[in-house]
Amino acid sequence: MIVGLRGTIEYKEPSFVHVEVGGVVYEVFISLKTFSALPKGEVKLFTSHIIREDAQLLFGFLESSEKALFTRLLKINGVGPKVAIAICSTYTPSQFAAVINNKDIKAVQKVPGIGPKSAGRILVELNGFDEEMLVAASPKTKSFNEASEALESLGFTKAKIVKALSACEGSDTAVLVKEALKLLQTL
Repeated sequence: MIVGLRGTIEYKEPSFVHVEVGGVVYEVFISLKTFSALPKGEVKLFTSHIIREDAQLLFGFLESSEKALFTRLLKINGVGPKVAIAICSTYTPSQFAAVINNKDIKAVQKVPGIGPKSAGRILVELNGFDEEMLVAASPKTKSFNEASEALESLGFTKAKIVKALSACEGSDTAVLVKEALKLLQTL
């Protein structure tokens, strides 16, 4: 399983890039968001390797949160790689989390290849997705995890905890908890 590539870009188009890694050139399909953010020269991509009977496909992402969104979308019945990459091209993970949280079926239908039936299924399957994305995108230090557990034991939701902790500047568990508690009073 190929989970990442680091190499130089040999050729690029809006839907794919050719990345040369140690003398081997890989074709990696990308979202429009990734294409617009690609650096010149050396690149590091998080990849999702999909093996099918007739092909082996690599899908690449500059951010791990975009890969997490893509992977989560593939678990939905009726959503394949083309639709998942279309969603990643249309929305950032945080924008899509807001769409799901607001149950905005019209926003889901704006994605090419998604009709009303598929949009409804995606909304139902991804219930609670916004919380998952916030947790997946948050930094994972020991102090962060300890502060998160402490705040969770006080009854705060994971989504609010992650929002508060990501705005904190401390590096010690006690400092993080104090700063987060002040922020949680306003959320």
